[in-house]
Amino acid sequence: MSRTDPDPTPTDDAARAGWLYYVGGMTQDQIASELGVSRQRAQRLVSRAMAEGLIHVRLNHKIGACFDLESDLVARFGLLRCRVAPSIGLAGDGARAIAPAAAAELERYLRLPEPQVIAFGTGRALRAMAEQFTPTEQAPQHRIVSLLGNISPDGAATLFDVISRIAEKLMAPYYPMPVPVISDTAEERAFFMRLRPVQTVFNLARRADVTFVGVGQMGPDAPLAVDGFVSPESLLELQALGATGEIGSWIYNAQGQYIDCPRNALIGGVRVEPGQSKPVIGVAAGPSKVRPLHAALQGRIINSLVTDEATARAILAIK
Repeated sequence: MSRTDPDPTPTDDAARAGWLYYVGGMTQDQIASELGVSRQRAQRLVSRAMAEGLIHVRLNHKIGACFDLESDLVARFGLLRCRVAPSIGLAGDGARAIAPAAAAELERYLRLPEPQVIAFGTGRALRAMAEQFTPTEQAPQHRIVSLLGNISPDGAATLFDVISRIAEKLMAPYYPMPVPVISDTAEERAFFMRLRPVQTVFNLARRADVTFVGVGQMGPDAPLAVDGFVSPESLLELQALGATGEIGSWIYNAQGQYIDCPRNALIGGVRVEPGQSKPVIGVAAGPSKVRPLHAALQGRIINSLVTDEATARAILAIK
C-alpha cells in the first residue's frame, strides 16, 4: 500500500513560494499560477517565508561603504577581523541583520582542516547566527565549547543556547558548562568550579582557537535584567559603579575594564581576558550596543567584530 503525502501546511506553502521566488526566479504572478492561488496570496507566502526564517539570504557583493567602515574600524582599534553588514533600518532587528555575516565568519573557521576548539557565549545575536549557519558538510574534527554556565536562577536551562544547535548541525562534540550562570555565594561558585567535568570544560574554553561572544548593554533594557539574572536594585547599583556592557555576564565599564564587584565574582564560566592574540569576535548591532561595543573594543576584550553599518558609524563617531 503506497503512502500518500500529508496535506500541505501553510508553512509548506510559504517554503515552496519562497523557493520558487528566490531560487526559481519566478515572478509573483508565476508563483500564483504554479500554486493555484491569487497573486496577493503568493505575495504573502513569499513574505512569510522570509519573516519566519525559511529563506536565508547571503550577500556576496562587498558594498563600498561597508568595506570602508571595516577598514576604519580595523585601523582605529587594531582588529584582527571585521565584518560590517548593511543596516536594515531602525525598525529592523539588528541581530537578524548581522546573522548571515556572523554565520559566514563562523563557517570560515569550520572549513579549516585542522581541528579547532571554538568557544561561544550566549545571546540573541549568537542564536540568530546559529540559525543562519548552514554547513556544507559535517565537521566532527572540531570541538564546540561554552564559555559560561547553562543554568538559570530558577534551575531551567538558559535561553539562547548556541553550542547545541551548532554542534547538531556539524555532528561535532560539544561541551556545555554545567554550572549556574550566577551562583548565590562565592563558596558555592568555588565548589562548582572545582568539579572535574567543569574543570575540563573550563580549561578547554580557555584555550579556544577562536571565540564568538555576544555583547550586552547595561541600561534599563539590559539582557541580564530582562532574562532574570540581575534584579532591578542590583542593576542600579552596577550602573552606579559605571557598568557599560557585559560579555558572558562579566560586566565592564566605559573603558572596557571589568568592574571589581561582588557580582562578577559569582559568574560561572570563563572570563574573556583583554588583549588576546587569538580571535575573539564580538557579534552585536543596534543603537543600544554602540557604547558597550566601543568599550569592549577600546579595552581589547574583543579583537574582532561583526556588526552593521549604522552601529559601525556610531562607534567611529565616539571620540
